[in-house]
Amino acid sequence: MYPSFDSIIETLNAGKMYSFPGGVHPDDKKTLSNTSVIKKPSLPELLIVPLRQHIGSDGICSVDVGDTVLKGQILSQSSSPFSVPVHAPTSGEVVAIAPHVVAHPSGLTEMCISIRPDGKDTWCDLSPIANYSEVDSNKLIEAICQAGISGMGGAGFPTHIKTSTSKPIEFLVLNGIECEPYITSDDRLMREHAWQIRQGLDILIHLIGPKAIIIAVEDNKPEAFEALNIACQDKKDYRVVNVETKYPAGGEKQLIQVLTGREVPRNGLPADVGVMMFNVGTCYAIADAILHGKPLIERIVTVTGEAVESPSNFRALLGTPVSHLLEEANYNPKKQKAPKVIMGGPMMGFTLSDATIPVIKTTNCLLVPSKKELVDDNAERPCIRCSACADACPATLLPQQMFWHAKAKEYDKAEEYDLFDCIECGACAYVCPSEIPLVHYYRQAKSEIRLQRDEKNKAEKAKQRFEARKERLEREKREREEKHRKAKEARLAANKAKEQSAVAADTASTASNTSNNGAAEAKDKVAAALARAKAKKAALQAKASGEGVTSAPLPQDSERATQGEQAPAADDKKAQVAAAIARAKAKKAAQAAQSAPTPTENTDEQSEASPSSPEEDKKAKVAAAIARAKAKKAAQVTQSEQVSDEQIEKAQPEHSSSPSSDEDKKAKIAAAMARAKAKKAAQTTQAKTDEAQKLVKIEAESESKADTPVSEEDQKKARIAAAVAKAKAKKAAQAPSVKQKEASSHDGAGNTNNVVNEAVNEASEADKKKARIAAAVAKAKAKKAAQQTGDTADNGDAPLPNADENNAKVSAVETSNETQEAPANSEADEKKARIAAAIAKAKAKKAAAEQEKES
Repeated sequence: MYPSFDSIIETLNAGKMYSFPGGVHPDDKKTLSNTSVIKKPSLPELLIVPLRQHIGSDGICSVDVGDTVLKGQILSQSSSPFSVPVHAPTSGEVVAIAPHVVAHPSGLTEMCISIRPDGKDTWCDLSPIANYSEVDSNKLIEAICQAGISGMGGAGFPTHIKTSTSKPIEFLVLNGIECEPYITSDDRLMREHAWQIRQGLDILIHLIGPKAIIIAVEDNKPEAFEALNIACQDKKDYRVVNVETKYPAGGEKQLIQVLTGREVPRNGLPADVGVMMFNVGTCYAIADAILHGKPLIERIVTVTGEAVESPSNFRALLGTPVSHLLEEANYNPKKQKAPKVIMGGPMMGFTLSDATIPVIKTTNCLLVPSKKELVDDNAERPCIRCSACADACPATLLPQQMFWHAKAKEYDKAEEYDLFDCIECGACAYVCPSEIPLVHYYRQAKSEIRLQRDEKNKAEKAKQRFEARKERLEREKREREEKHRKAKEARLAANKAKEQSAVAADTASTASNTSNNGAAEAKDKVAAALARAKAKKAALQAKASGEGVTSAPLPQDSERATQGEQAPAADDKKAQVAAAIARAKAKKAAQAAQSAPTPTENTDEQSEASPSSPEEDKKAKVAAAIARAKAKKAAQVTQSEQVSDEQIEKAQPEHSSSPSSDEDKKAKIAAAMARAKAKKAAQTTQAKTDEAQKLVKIEAESESKADTPVSEEDQKKARIAAAVAKAKAKKAAQAPSVKQKEASSHDGAGNTNNVVNEAVNEASEADKKKARIAAAVAKAKAKKAAQQTGDTADNGDAPLPNADENNAKVSAVETSNETQEAPANSEADEKKARIAAAIAKAKAKKAAAEQEKES
C-alpha cells in the first residue's frame, strides 16, 4: 500500500525524501556546456522536418512540393488522437517530400518535408489566448494539440492526451532533474526562462486541478533551483524541492518513487497512482502556445563533448541538420578516431548513422566525444558474473540473465525476466567491468520481439479476417438457403391455396350446374329410349307386314301374264321376298339401336360418377348425338342392303326355259351372291358400330382424364377425325352396292360366274362352308319345287319354274339373313348343319333320280 497524500505532504514539508533501489553516480561533466547562455544558430541551407516526431502515428501531409510556407504554418494534419501536427520552422519553399533518415538507433527512414529557408523568417498569423482561465478547458487542450506539443524530456508522449485525463490527480510534478551526464539544456532553460516555465505550469494546473504541485530540481543545479523559487514565490502551494543527485533519478517512475514513495505499476501510468509529471521544456512550450500562439518549432539542444571547441546550448529549429549544429559548436574531427556523434547522453543515447539527421522534438543533446572520453564499443569482454549490473538496476531486474537470453536470441525467456520493464537507463552497462554494452543487447531484443509481435498480430488479424470471411460466406449461404426454403414454402402455400380455390370453384360450379347436368343426362337417356322404341316399332311393323304378305297368294311374273295366273303369282312372290328382306333389316336395325346407346350410357355413368363442368356437359351431349347418328346410319345401311337385294332380284333372268339343272345352278349363284353381299353388309355395319363405340369410348376416357378444358384446336382436330370416320363408314357402306351394280350389268353365264367367283373369294373359309350348306339347302328346296311342278303338270296346271326359282331365292335370302343375324355356331351346331346338308343332298339326288325315271 503506497503512502497517503497527507503523509507525503508531511514528508515534503520536513525536507525528507523517499528513495529508489539501485542507481549510480557517474561523472556528470555538465560544466562543459552550462556556463554559457543559450545561443541562436544561423539558418541552415535546408530544414528537414519529419512528419512523426513523437510516440504515436504520423500526420497527413498538407503541403505539396513547390509550395511557399510561412514560419509556424501547419505542415500536417492529425490523423488520430495519438497524433500531433508539425509546423514550418521558418518561411521558405517546400523542395521535397520524401523519405529521409531520422533520429533512430536503427537508422531507418521516414517521410520528411524539406524546406529551403528564404531568410525572411516571416511568421504566419498567430492566435494567442491571453485570458486562458476564462476559456473552456477543451479549447485549451485543442490549442495545445494544434501547437504540436509533445513530451520533450523523454519518449515524446502527446501532451494533450495527458492533460485530458479523467482520473483524479493528487500531485502534479514538474521534472527539472536532468540526471544524464553532459546534458544541460533543461538547466539553462530553468535559469533563463523560469517565469515562462511558471506560466506553463499555471496553465497545466488550470487544466488538471491537482491537490499539490511539486517542482523537483537536482541538487547539482543551484542556479536553476534559485530561479524557480523566485518565479514561484507568490504561490505557496508550489513546492520547489531539491532531489539527491543519483542516476537515474530523472526517470519518471524513479522520480515519483523518490517524491511520493509510490510505485507505478508495470503496465500502468503515473495517473494510476494519482501523479502527473511534465518536463520543464514542455511547460515552456505550453506557455508559448497559449500565451503567444506559437507552435512548437524549436527547442534547446546541448552540443557538448571534448571533440567540439565551443560546447554550448543552442535554440535550434526543428529540422536543423546535426552537421549544421556541429559547425556552430566548432566541431574538431581530429580529436576522434572516426566521426562519432551520440544523440542523447552517454547513458541512454545512441550513435547517429548520418550527420544530416535532423533535430526533432525529443532531441536534447548532441555528444561528440574525443578518442578516450568514452569506452569503446569494441572493448567488450566476457561476462565475469559479478552481479554489479543487478545491484545498479533501478528497476530491480536481472540484467545478466536478460543479456544471455538476448544474445542467444531466446526472446521468450528474456521476456520471462521482464525485459520490457527495463528503462534503458544504462546503469548496468556503466558499472559492467567487462564493458559489455548491455543496453544495446536489450534494445535489439526488444526490437526483434516487437517485430515478432507485429508479425503475429498481422497473422492473427489475417486469421481473423479469414475466419470472418469464412463465417460471412457461411452466413450468406445459410441466408440463401433459408431464403430459398421460404420461397419454396411460399410457392407450395400459393399452389395449395390455388388448388383449394380451384376445388372451391369446381364445387360451386358443380353445385350450380347439377340441375343442368341432370337435365342433360335425362335428355340423353330419353333419346336412347326413343331410338330403341322406334327400332322395336319398325321391327313389329315389318313382322306384321311380313305375315300379311305370307298369307297372300304367290304372285307371278309379268311376262307370264299370257299364261293365265302368272302375273299375280310373280307379284305375290316379290312381296314375299320384300317382306323377308324387311324383317331381316328391321331385326338388324333393332340390334344396332340396342348396341348404340351402350357407350352413351357408359358416358352417362362416367358423368354421374365425377362432377361435370359446363364443358363436360357439352361433351356428353356431343357423345349422345354421335351415338344417335351411328344408330341412324345403321338403319340407312339396312335400307341400302335392301336396295342391293332388290337389285339382285332384278339382276336374275325373268324367264328360264332351261331344265332344272340350270335352275339349280342359277339358284346357287343367287344364293352365293346374296350371302356374300349380306356378309359384307354385316361386316360394314359391325365395323361402323365398333368404330362408333371406339370413338365414344375414347371421348369418354379423354373427358375423364382431362384436368383442364379442351382447347379450340383440340376440338377442331376431334371434329376432323369424326368427319374422316364418317366418310370411311359411308364409303364402306357404298362398296357392296357398287359391286352389286357391277354384277348386275353383266349378262350370260360367264359374267355370272365371275361375280360368283368374286363373292366367293371375298368370303372366308368359314363363310364358304356356310355358303355350301346354304346352297345344298337351296338345291334341295329347288328339287322339291321341281317335283311339285311335275305334279302340277300332271294335274293340268301350268308349270311355275320361276316361282320355284323365286322361292329358292327367298329361302336363300332368309337363310343368309338368318346366318348373318345368328352368332357364330358352336361345334355341335356345325355338325348338325353338316348332317342336315348331307340329308338334303341325298334327298335331292334321290328326287333327281326319280324324276329321270319318270321322264
